[in-house]
Amino acid sequence: MAKPVVAIVGRPNVGKSTLFNRLVGARKAIVEDIPGVTRDRLYDISDWEGREFIIIDTGGIRFDEGDIFTREVKLQAEIAIEEADVILFMVDTHDGLTSEDEQVADLLRKSKKPVVLAANKVENFDKQLEYYEFYNLGLGDPIPISAMHGRNINDLLDAVIACFAPGSEIEEDDDAIKIAIVGRPNVGKSSLVNALLGEERVIVSDVPGTTRDSIDTPFEHEGNRFILIDTAGIRKKSRIKEPTERYSVIRALKSVERADVVLIMLDANEGVNEQDQRIAGYVHEQGKANVIVVNKWDLIEKDGRTMNSFDKDIREELKFLAYSPILYVSARTRKRIFKILELVDFVAGQHNRRVKTSELNQIINDAMLLNPLPGGGGKRIKIYYATQATTAPPTFVFFANHPDKIHFSYIRYLENVLRKNFGFEGTPMKLLLRKREENDIK
Repeated sequence: MAKPVVAIVGRPNVGKSTLFNRLVGARKAIVEDIPGVTRDRLYDISDWEGREFIIIDTGGIRFDEGDIFTREVKLQAEIAIEEADVILFMVDTHDGLTSEDEQVADLLRKSKKPVVLAANKVENFDKQLEYYEFYNLGLGDPIPISAMHGRNINDLLDAVIACFAPGSEIEEDDDAIKIAIVGRPNVGKSSLVNALLGEERVIVSDVPGTTRDSIDTPFEHEGNRFILIDTAGIRKKSRIKEPTERYSVIRALKSVERADVVLIMLDANEGVNEQDQRIAGYVHEQGKANVIVVNKWDLIEKDGRTMNSFDKDIREELKFLAYSPILYVSARTRKRIFKILELVDFVAGQHNRRVKTSELNQIINDAMLLNPLPGGGGKRIKIYYATQATTAPPTFVFFANHPDKIHFSYIRYLENVLRKNFGFEGTPMKLLLRKREENDIK
């Protein structure tokens, strides 16, 4: 099942980003050393009582006409509300109930979504008068919190997850490879689905945002079973213009959760932009096998160097997907589209590949002999042994005497060694360090 989506909304300066950072901060222990991958995103994963959910931070909603930026922030917040399963509405007890709070409340009532009302910046939790006036919003009991100091966040999260729809059991074909197709609006996702299926299963239009929901379509090709998950861009209304693409990623997140392999679609005419980087970054962080599919290749004037030039640009913009195969296709002419399914089958196998412990440690020992671990602060650093903990994605645990002293560049070196010897093409890998003393080794 896809993770529920929770949108934090409210007028400006009520503490939305502070709460967002508190809810996701504990999950930021592992940081990519590649700048610009996910730094500017306004969504992340959080969890409470074993329930994971996507949390979205939105800009402050204002109802005056203002400038283009003000209108854009409001529109993006409205899009987040439309996509969310639960709305977390924040108000400021220092300012008290304002007309803008009441206008936001009216907007949320029209959405008919479950709303949890968070009264932020409470100083005395025994003094109900600090937040009593927010009952007038008619959105249920305000929950007093202090996002800055982390007070009463537990009660708030209890209320949020209580709004989640109960998980329903969905029977799925375990042998079928589930493929999520993600990308910016109008890159050709629905056209690709139709081309693969050989029929007009999904409405295709030049208007971005035609597809309104994710559509699962099972099919077979050369004896292999697949399930296509076609994901739409977020733009549903004609008034939603080009700059609002920030939230086109939200629906894609839901489909990525359920996928075995993700097709990251790019438009050959436009190359890689920031939105592509955000979507691809999420796929990478979720540990999903993936293929980069460059569509509309038929529209590009080519010479003997064109594809190499495109490869170079994509690798530069999506450095964190250096392991991902790139395929150039045309959904319109159907050129090379069935090569996609060959690659999907291949990277799914790589995603689930398991390496024997003895073979793994032989390769790692040889790698350390060739490129010894540097010392750390005068201490001798040793990696004693490694083991593969899980697959999908392949996850390896390295036991060392001083794991905190091992530089990320050496971990990257070991990852490259594993890829060189075992492949793992099209799949992220996780390399974890654990402390183990030498006298514990038997």
